[in-house]
Amino acid sequence: MSQAPPASVKFNIQDLIRAVALDTAYDALHLPLSTAQWDMLGSYLQPFALAQGQVLIEQGAMDRTLYFIESGMLSVHYEDEEGRMTLAMVGAGSVVGEGAFFSHQARNASAVGSGPCKLWCLTPIRFAELANRQPALALTVALALGEIIAKRMTNKPRRVAIT
Repeated sequence: MSQAPPASVKFNIQDLIRAVALDTAYDALHLPLSTAQWDMLGSYLQPFALAQGQVLIEQGAMDRTLYFIESGMLSVHYEDEEGRMTLAMVGAGSVVGEGAFFSHQARNASAVGSGPCKLWCLTPIRFAELANRQPALALTVALALGEIIAKRMTNKPRRVAIT
């Protein structure tokens, strides 16, 4: 799903840092990093612009990319065997894709841009590089993602957001 952002879309890791700091959702990403650690993490992330209505994650796909949401809102849908859809909204300062990132399983749900979004992607390969070069930083990120999974699992309306 990765594509280069349009030239008109500007990315700065400081905007992601601000979004994470301002997120007060139940399943907010708590990532207490120094500026130097954020800069290091940012060097492993790829910026990605998503248009309104564009599918970021498709239920059943085997992609394991993790997405940090800088701005915008994603609607997360799950279709069960009876064709019913459930919905969660995930916004700036949070993440999507954490389920498949860790589980090596197919995506549990689909995520679609509810409007234009600015995201930062982390692939498993880049995370492995981060873990080899900056193990303490990688551990901090992994624990923060684990906290989100745990909170979403215990909150039935947010459970669908585990993609």
